[in-house]
Formats: sequence, structure tokens, C-alpha cells
Amino acid sequence: MSSNNPQRRASVGVKVGPVQVGGGAPIVVQSMTNTDTADVEASVKQVLELYRTGSELVRLTVDRDESARAIPEIRERLAKLGFDVPLVGDFHFNGHTLLTKYPECAEALAKYRINPGNVGKGSKRDAQFAQMIEFACRYDKPVRIGVNWGSLDQAVLTRLMDQNRELAQPRELVEVQQDAVITSAIESAEQAVELGLPKDHIILSCKMSGVQELISVYERLATRCDYALHLGLTEAGMGSKGIVASTAALSVLLQQGIGDTIRISLTPEPGGARTQEVIVAQQILQTMGLRSFTPMVISCPGCGRTTSDYFQRLAQEIQGYLQNKMPEWRGKYKGVEDMHVAVMGCVVNGPGESKNANLGISLPGTGESPVAPVYEDGEKTVTLKGDNIAAEFQAIVERYVESHYAPH
Repeated sequence: MSSNNPQRRASVGVKVGPVQVGGGAPIVVQSMTNTDTADVEASVKQVLELYRTGSELVRLTVDRDESARAIPEIRERLAKLGFDVPLVGDFHFNGHTLLTKYPECAEALAKYRINPGNVGKGSKRDAQFAQMIEFACRYDKPVRIGVNWGSLDQAVLTRLMDQNRELAQPRELVEVQQDAVITSAIESAEQAVELGLPKDHIILSCKMSGVQELISVYERLATRCDYALHLGLTEAGMGSKGIVASTAALSVLLQQGIGDTIRISLTPEPGGARTQEVIVAQQILQTMGLRSFTPMVISCPGCGRTTSDYFQRLAQEIQGYLQNKMPEWRGKYKGVEDMHVAVMGCVVNGPGESKNANLGISLPGTGESPVAPVYEDGEKTVTLKGDNIAAEFQAIVERYVESHYAPH
């Protein structure tokens, strides 16, 4: 992590299986499956896909008897395959009932997610919330108290709106609504502590679907508590809109030192990979200098000097090659995720960017000599020509990794 990054706000660390959230630990990437949890085979497959891509916590829906019964089997299947993936149970409406009926599910999960807005209505709310906290205490499990703008506890909102009407200068409705989100999270956390759940077993989140609203809520939340905080723009959207919105919101907060774990809630395109949300989360953290996950590829946008798409295809091939190699390299070579590789398209910025990277290649632009000098740690080492530049450069990358990064 860069020494210029701000200090993290949450001093209290929360252990979620083998992963620590907060307390000075690196910001944790998490994701959520979209399989039917009761479909054990499909769920195990997707959990592994997410985990291998880099998700350090994986959340599953636990919404009915069949999904609650499936959780221990999913946990066991993963263990037999040699993967210690912390599984988070996502409970809404009937979590207290499912944990009561299926204690083996309660024990198999690494963390419970509780939404104060739908844990129970009216007089049932406190009792059903208390039931879930009791299970967390019994099995020594951390809890994320996750408030969502779209399912806010109406009792809290009504109370704050009543109080607002009595003010000499009432606040705007949106301010009261945001305050209700924060209040619901903090009061629920305080209630959990009163019920016996240690503070280092609590993570808070206050998710909104608007960028400015999310930033405002978390800035205020961070000044009112020292709990570990989970960040995420809920219902972020599909494709570039969801990526841009999530990046815009989370980057502002992360730069202020707010946030201990993140999830990017992208709507997957039909048939699209669920792992995209993990990759985006990693890229946000890596481009901000907060964590490193895979070697960074620097490439130019192209212009009239690069009318051929060769450098674009090479950049794509190299990026894919590095991502595919990382599962192997991560276990073999220490620090390889910090490597920078430049794939440049012409002589304007190509040699300079290539010299500043660990490895760089400066391809010929339109009308330039058909040669591609390669630089290693600022020094030109070889010039590639012909039809096998991509394969030859990949071989150079492989040799560089083997010679420059110490084995684990």
C-alpha cells in the first residue's frame, strides 16, 4: 500500500473466518453468488469462480429451508476441494426461523448479514433481531448489519420525521432519510452489543443507489462510529454505468480512509460472468494504490499514428495472459502482483512509458519502422520483429517473473 494513502478509520478489526476486516488490515474484496443456493453444484462452482478471481468473502442467499440445508454441504464440498472460502449468509425476513431450524447452517457460515429494515415488523422486530444475534453469540460469528435505502426500517424513519416536524427550521426530507439510514445502523449495532455481541464482531453498511447520497451517508457514518465499514453502491446498474457509478462513489470514500471491505453490485449482462464485479473491485483498489492483485498493464489509447489495431490486440493478449498466469504466480512468486507492464503503440510516449515500467514494449505506429524495442527496468534489451511479437514478448515476461521475484 502506498505510504501516501490516508489512515483507515476503523481501528476495530473483525475476523471473518481466516480474513480480517478493519483494524488496519488491507481492504477486503467480497462478492455474492446469483445461483439458487439450494443448487449445491452450481453454487459451489460459482463460489470457486469468484474465489479464484480474488473474492475473499463470498455471500450466498439463505432465503428458505432448502438453501439453509444446502449451506453445510456447500461448505463441506469446498473444504474437500481444499478451499477455505469464508461464506456469508444473506438473511432477510426469516433469518431467525432458518437459523433456529438449521443450526448446522448457523455453524457453517463465517458471517451473517442482517437487514434491520426487514428482520421483523412492529413488536416482532426486536425479538427476531435478538434471536439472530443470539445465534451469532452462540457460534461466535460476526454480523454485518446492513441497512439499505430501499428497505429502510420505517419505524426509525417515522420517528425522525416526527422529530423533524417539531424543529423551528425543519430539515429537507432527503437529509432526514439519510439520517434514518445511519441511525438504523448505529442503533442496531448498539442493540447487538447490549445483547452480548462484541464490538469486534460487527460490521456496518448503509447502502444507497445514488453516488452523492452514498458519499454523504458514509462520511457522516464514519464520524459517528468506529465499527468496520462495508462499502458498496447498491443497485449500481449494468455495464459501464454500474462500473463508473461504483468507482466514482467508492473512490471518494476510500481516498478519505473510509471503508474496510467493498463489493461492486453490478447487474450482470445476460450470460455475463459474475466474476466481473470482483475484477472491478480489485481494479478500483489497485489503481488507487491501496492494494495489488495482478500486474498492471499500461497502454495508450491510440490515435492517428496507430491506425493498425495490432497494439490494441497485443495489449488485450498481454492483459489476459497476466490474469491467467496469476493463480499460478501468486502461489510461487512474492510481489509479482506489483509488476507494471507497458504496451505502447508508437514512438511519442512509447519508449518513455516502457522505460518507466518493469517491462515495456513500444510498438511501431503508422509509417514507422516495423520494429518493437523491449525495455526491462528502464534498459533496452531486445528489439522484436516479425509475426511472433506477442508470443516472444510473453516469453520475456515469463523469464522476467522467474528471475526477478523471489519464490514463496
